Amino acid sequence: MDLSRILRTIPDFPKPGINFIDITPLLKDYNAFRETVSLLIATVADRGITAVAGIESRGFIFGGAVALELGVGFIPIRKPGKLPAATFSQSYDLEYGTDTIEIHTDALGPGDRVLIVDDLLATGGTMQAAAKLVEQTGASVEKIAFVVELGFLNGREKLTGYDVTSLVTF
Repeated sequence: MDLSRILRTIPDFPKPGINFIDITPLLKDYNAFRETVSLLIATVADRGITAVAGIESRGFIFGGAVALELGVGFIPIRKPGKLPAATFSQSYDLEYGTDTIEIHTDALGPGDRVLIVDDLLATGGTMQAAAKLVEQTGASVEKIAFVVELGFLNGREKLTGYDVTSLVTF
């Protein structure tokens, strides 16, 4: 199945000059969604994954489904102030400013082998911060997987040293 044909591009969203890759057509198509989850799972065959982490918010959709299929727990990585217990925080640069994401300090620990999932790799800053958070817990990042990669933004460069896979690259 060619997942790129199911994704939709929305021009000038959220602002002029940006072409937004919309995953909602893929999500509403059971077969395409099922295939996406299966392909993400295939990237970690025989890797001994003990947990799947997903980045708020679209990473929750794919990461949660992958975790269920793998039979492991799901770990949310969220924006500040959204997690109720003690957290580790990691800030990262945006085009205009910075942002921060958090993980519970007790979400993972030494011996955990983590797959981090998100919908889209653009500039790589968010995923780089997520990987650092996972490592702060003592866990290891075994794999990073995306549904879509915008290759022309070179986000993969920020993820050097990690095993990174994308299902569709534009």
